[in-house]
Amino acid sequence: MKSVRKALRDGELDKDTYDRLVCGECEKPLKTENDPDQIKTVRICPDCDEEWKEIR
Repeated sequence: MKSVRKALRDGELDKDTYDRLVCGECEKPLKTENDPDQIKTVRICPDCDEEWKEIR
């Protein structure tokens, strides 16, 4: 699982006009999965089911 920052640099993720994270392949906004016991947030694309981690 790649980090959000690396994916932005590599072009796997983009940001839309409202600075929301968007999947680079299917151009859909990412969903967020928050686990209160974890230090990270998992961002998931609803179409291609890829995951990226984001440190809170």
